[in-house]
Amino acid sequence: MTGKGQIKVAVNGYGVIGKRVADAVAVQADMDLIGVADVVADWRARMPATKGFALYAADPERESAIQKAGLNLAGGLDDLLAAADIVIDCTPKKIAAQNVETYRDKGIRFIVHGGEKHSVTGHSFVAEANYETALGRDSTRVVSCNTTSIVRTLSALKRSGLLGSARGTLLRRATDPWESHLGGIMNTLVPEPEIPSHQGPDAQSVDPDLDVITMAVKVPQTLAHLHYWSVRMPRKASKDEVLDAFCASSRIALIRMSDGLGAINAVKEMMADLGRPNDSLYEVALWEDMLRVEGDELFYAYMVDNQAIVIPETIDAIRALTQAEPDGAASIARTNAALGVGAFAANTPTR
Repeated sequence: MTGKGQIKVAVNGYGVIGKRVADAVAVQADMDLIGVADVVADWRARMPATKGFALYAADPERESAIQKAGLNLAGGLDDLLAAADIVIDCTPKKIAAQNVETYRDKGIRFIVHGGEKHSVTGHSFVAEANYETALGRDSTRVVSCNTTSIVRTLSALKRSGLLGSARGTLLRRATDPWESHLGGIMNTLVPEPEIPSHQGPDAQSVDPDLDVITMAVKVPQTLAHLHYWSVRMPRKASKDEVLDAFCASSRIALIRMSDGLGAINAVKEMMADLGRPNDSLYEVALWEDMLRVEGDELFYAYMVDNQAIVIPETIDAIRALTQAEPDGAASIARTNAALGVGAFAANTPTR
C-alpha cells in the first residue's frame, strides 16, 4: 500500500536498465513501485513476480501472448500510468521517443534515458551537476552511462577550480553480457567514425560550459567501458589536490591496482562480493595509483558499468521532477544510502 507522501512510480520496460531501476525504486523509503510494463512473454517477464512487482502489458497486442505464457497481468499500460505520479521509460532506443506523446497526453511526468536525444525532453540530467534545473519539470533525460561518468568526473574538477579543457578516449564494450550470444564484435576494434564522438557533445547538453572532446572505439568484451582522460588544468596542481576533488563526489570511487583491482573484471568481482544486486557498480571507479599530474596536465583512467551507473541518477531525477526533495545533495545522500553507494571505504586514499 502506498504510504502518505510516497511517490508512485511506474517503470515501462523491464530490460537491462528497467529491472535495475525497479529494484532501486523498491528500496527507496519515499517511493512506491506501482508496477512494471513490458512486451515479452519469456523468462524475463517471470522475474517481476518473484520480487512482488505487478506486471502490466506495455502493448495491448501483447496481452494475449503474455497471458498464454501463464503470467498474471494487472492490466495494460494505460492502467499503470493512471495509478502513477511518474513513469520511467526504460524501453529500447527510439521506442521511448514514441511513448512520449502518450505520457504527455495523460499529463504524467516522465524520464527517458540516454538512448534518446536531448530534444525529446529539452533537459538532460546528472544529479551532481544540474539537479536544481530539473525541479518541477514535466520530464528529463538521464544521460547515457558514458556521459554520466564524464559529467561526474569533469564536474568534480570544475567545482574545485581544476578544469580547463578535457580530452578523452573511450573503450566501449561491444554489447550487454546477457545478449552477447546474439551479436557484438570478435577479433576486431571498431572506431566511432567521427571526432568528437557523441559523448562529448552529450555532456555539453548537461553543462554547456564544458570544454570537452571525446574519441571512442568499440572493443570485443562485454564487462564495462574504460575511459582515458587528459585534462589541461587552469593552473599547476598537486596529485593530492586532484584526488581531493574527486573524493568530494560520493559517486566517484577511488580504487587501486595495488589492491588487486588491476582490471575491470576484478572490480566487477568486488561488486559481487559486496553483495551488490546484479554486481552493480553505481560509481565511477577511478584508479588512484594510475593518476598522474605533470604541472597543469592531468592524466587518469576509470571504469564505467553501463548497466548500473545511471540507476542512482534516475532515482534522483524522480525526486527532482516531483519536487519531493528540493535539495539535490539531500536526494543524492538518500539514494546513496539506499543503494549502498560509497561502500569503497577500504579503497579510499590514505595519504
